[in-house]
Amino acid sequence: MASGQKSNASSCSEQAAASESSQVKRSHNYEEEIFYRNCRAAYLAIFKSSLENIKSKEQLCLVLQQAGRNPSWQTVNKYWTFQTTSLNFDDFCFILKKEPPVQKTELLKTFAKMDANNDGYILHGELRNVLTTKGEKMTLDEVNTITELTEVNNDGKFYYYKFCKSYMATNEQCLKNAVEKLEVDSKLKCQQFGNQIEISPDSKPKTERKTETTPALKGGPCKSSLQPSLAPSCKISVTSTISMGASSNKKSKLIEPNAVKEWHCTYSKGCFYLEDNNDIVSHKYKLFLPQRSTVCITIKPVCFSQMEGKCSPWLAVDSALYILKENETEEKLNVVNFTELRNKETFGWRGELGAGVYWIIPFTTGCRFKKMKKQIAKEAKLIYEDGNGCLALTKEFRAALSEIFEMIDLDGNGFLSLEEYNFFEMRTCGETCDEEAWVICKQNFETKNNELTKQGFMDLNLMEASDRGGDLSDLWITLMSMGYNKAMELTEACPFSIHIYAEKCKPKIKPICLETSGGQLNKAICMNVVNKGDAKSMDNSENIITYTYRSDARITSVIENKTEGKTIIHINNEKSKNCVNNRGLNAFAVEVAPRSMMVCQHVMPLNEEEEWIYNCVYSILS
Repeated sequence: MASGQKSNASSCSEQAAASESSQVKRSHNYEEEIFYRNCRAAYLAIFKSSLENIKSKEQLCLVLQQAGRNPSWQTVNKYWTFQTTSLNFDDFCFILKKEPPVQKTELLKTFAKMDANNDGYILHGELRNVLTTKGEKMTLDEVNTITELTEVNNDGKFYYYKFCKSYMATNEQCLKNAVEKLEVDSKLKCQQFGNQIEISPDSKPKTERKTETTPALKGGPCKSSLQPSLAPSCKISVTSTISMGASSNKKSKLIEPNAVKEWHCTYSKGCFYLEDNNDIVSHKYKLFLPQRSTVCITIKPVCFSQMEGKCSPWLAVDSALYILKENETEEKLNVVNFTELRNKETFGWRGELGAGVYWIIPFTTGCRFKKMKKQIAKEAKLIYEDGNGCLALTKEFRAALSEIFEMIDLDGNGFLSLEEYNFFEMRTCGETCDEEAWVICKQNFETKNNELTKQGFMDLNLMEASDRGGDLSDLWITLMSMGYNKAMELTEACPFSIHIYAEKCKPKIKPICLETSGGQLNKAICMNVVNKGDAKSMDNSENIITYTYRSDARITSVIENKTEGKTIIHINNEKSKNCVNNRGLNAFAVEVAPRSMMVCQHVMPLNEEEEWIYNCVYSILS
């Protein structure tokens, strides 16, 4: 009897725990739904479509205000840097998560600190002094805007209780108006979130292919895990299901580099960098081939010498190279192929290339290369005072600088040329070092054969701290620009190496730029998936087609819209198993522009040691 009571008590306890867990999950999902509804409402109050980009600081400020924020220009400048040309809807959601609405209690506490006598007001002179010199400094014009508000100012006094009440009411009303507009406008309710590059189908090769047509599903609403209350009805659906074995158990089709060791070889390093808006920046290259030859091209992650034996997260990041032929008579590049074959962490391609110039564009799907949410328990120490009272680099900082040196030493010769150093400069400060400045650099720091040594690079960084009296802000900017967090861990950069072997001639590879992939790469991905993937038509007239391409390492899908009007497609991956996609969502929707195609998603196994099942339902939304 006692045993039975214990069993029942244990069962009840488990059921209560499961119920509580389920409630927490539902609560979290509800919060996410409300957050994305508010994001969408604010964005569509300013722009006609979620595909429109924010193109200026003023637009960013306006759409943030519509979301119930009231950012200072310093906050705006934090997200709109001198390198920013546009921000998309995904960037906007990221900013709103980083900049939560100000709470009334927090606002009152801030002003109360200036009110030493607890009078309920602050003198204008004191307000100007505090707001323009402390914390997130405001401009004089911004402060004057506050002090000129008649309803909260009188006789040179700023009544902050009234201001806080008015401020909160205005912010809430802005967001409320945006949500109400979204709710009453059926067209806006269909607008979903997500960003993609539009590719014109006119540029693709004319390839005949059989397409499968799936009949329309007659049923209820198509529910999204993110927006169940706003989910529009489905017009027609198709499903793609692919079962994949454990990737680690598959035999490699890639010829090992040592099998072509007698061939001519060239080599270069590079890196993927993750931006604040989740864009991925990487080096791009030109390949010069003097004559027709069979070649073998590979890319793989680099393990730093000082990190040997340690597990590094970037070694699990997928990578590929797209090979594009430069055409002398045409401005556009022609897609040749990409590194599809795999041997462990190495991806490669082998084939014949004619003489000429080729662009080599590195690519990663973003499935495993994303912002990491990690609490930093303790900030790493960069410098210390030695026994003579002089500043010196800590052991941890020297190790990080040594890794950075290896990262930017693209030809791997142990020294930095001016060209290599300028890639580093552009990444960390957006400027380049000219020949005159390089001469001065060589006079002050150790060099060899006109190139900077590792010790010279160390001394240069130490000088930056010494010249600023121990101010570490510039050093932290350098570290974080190169992908390090405050604990000195490399979390937002993935170094890689490229090897090119040619049987009949000496190839040459040259790094050209460091930038985001852009439309050329997206076009190449679309062309590859359309030419090699399985096609399914979503309507009887074959105007909306999904293409799905599988390799040993990943699955990529593309959607083509041949019609003269935009189409909204809902994507549901909720029945997939052991999968991770580059969008980070199991259910989302995308808007495909007229007469265009777009990369819908990349999917990879979460655990490569186990089987993974890709199950994707595409639905046209009415």
